[in-house]
Amino acid sequence: MKKYSIEVLEILSRIVEVEASDAKEAIEKVRQEYRKCEIVLDDSDYKVTEISVKDEKSR
Repeated sequence: MKKYSIEVLEILSRIVEVEASDAKEAIEKVRQEYRKCEIVLDDSDYKVTEISVKDEKSR
C-alpha cells in the first residue's frame, strides 16, 4: 500500500466596489477592510473545490 497526501482547496471570491483615486488606493482600502474583518467571505462566496495529490510515498 502507498500513502498519499491529498490537498483539498476551496476557493471563495467576492467583488467589492470601493471609491478611490486610483487602483492602488482601492486595493489598500479593501485590504484594510478585510484585515478589520469588515469583509468576511462565507459559503455564498464559494466558487470551486480542487482536490489534488501533493505527495505519494511507498510504505
